[in-house]
Amino acid sequence: MSRYKPYPGYKDSAVEWIRSIPEHWARRKVFHSFVEIGSGTTPPSNQSAWYADVGIPWITTGELRENTIVATAKCVTQEALEAFSTLRIYPAGALAVAMYGATIGRLGILGVPATTNQACCVLAIGKLLDIRYMFYWLQASKQPIIDLYAVGGGQPNINQEVVASLKVPAPNMDEQATIVAALDQDTARIDALVAKKTALIELLKEKRQALITHSITKGLDPTVKMKDSGVEWIGEIPEHWELSKLAYATREAGGKTPDTMNNAYWGGGVPWVSPKDMKRPEISDAIDKITDVAVAECGMKLFEPGTILVVVRGMILAHSFPVAELKVPATINQDMKALEPDSRVRPAFLRLLLETAKNYVVSVLVAEAAHGTRVLRTDVWRQLPALLPPIVEQDQILAELKRVTASHDKLIDKVERSITLLKERRSALITAAVTGQIDLRAAV
Repeated sequence: MSRYKPYPGYKDSAVEWIRSIPEHWARRKVFHSFVEIGSGTTPPSNQSAWYADVGIPWITTGELRENTIVATAKCVTQEALEAFSTLRIYPAGALAVAMYGATIGRLGILGVPATTNQACCVLAIGKLLDIRYMFYWLQASKQPIIDLYAVGGGQPNINQEVVASLKVPAPNMDEQATIVAALDQDTARIDALVAKKTALIELLKEKRQALITHSITKGLDPTVKMKDSGVEWIGEIPEHWELSKLAYATREAGGKTPDTMNNAYWGGGVPWVSPKDMKRPEISDAIDKITDVAVAECGMKLFEPGTILVVVRGMILAHSFPVAELKVPATINQDMKALEPDSRVRPAFLRLLLETAKNYVVSVLVAEAAHGTRVLRTDVWRQLPALLPPIVEQDQILAELKRVTASHDKLIDKVERSITLLKERRSALITAAVTGQIDLRAAV
């Protein structure tokens, strides 16, 4: 931002989290700055008359992602609009702000006329504050607003009165429009760079996985004689490799949850692995831990390092198949299965083989259980093929993959760091612009 200059003179902002603002700016109360400030409601879901596939777009806070909203997951009917006085249509261009829970502070601009639920506060038709200027200002001020005004502890909330009472330092509408145009231009440039770098990361990950898949199913020797595995998603494998099934190459066991009301069972030193811990290929700890008393009294099995853990129940199976190698002794919950490999397969090789099977597992083997959750039935996934090269060859494959994937991982980390810096620069630019730290009047 060194190319931007500050304004000629400044004064105290009289806003808790903004030190000073340009001399000609004024504090504008949100309540006086918009023609309409309102919210919405949620019609009862058991009444089919209130919802339709095609109708009036109905926005929830989950759809607010600092974006322009042109389509919604649900629509409400004209009958619902007439039945609920708090359900109103806001014009395209209005700004929606999330007021509750995990989504608090999220923003969205209505790309079409729409209604909202009760967790959204909507600002429509700016009189003293430009809608998009307010959009950027709320991005910059999100955390201070939450820190000062939110209530509710673990699930912080603000209300419509808090939003309406906010005092926003700003210039006149023409200068606000100039600032918005400059921010639109610069943030679009940054967003385009982020998108390119994100696409590069996806490409690197695809190439990395392709390398792993080829090595795990074909080996390292391109001249080796091959045979048909009889498995469509694997294809040919080296002729000297043994082809077995998970049921024969591993010993499988499940887990459970100790009584959550018994304090003697929780807060100990034994990791209790659940699907929320399965975000990395190796597990050395868990978010929740149980005590030795729980292990003894609840019949919990303590799995040793080298055990392969898989998720077999949960909505994550709709799009992923989490697999990890246990690096410390641990227990698991009932949504997990533990595979203890026999002497013919290295744990790391088995983990990579299961990761290679992800697309097949998710698209073919995952079933829908009660209440719509996803499940992998033991009698099905235990029939997955287990490729068993000689142990010496497994070690060679693992060593080569460690060497080659390290360079991929290093490059991915570098690109991810650059994306983080770009996002930080974007955020800093917005904050500097809407608090008057930089003068954008000549930037467009």
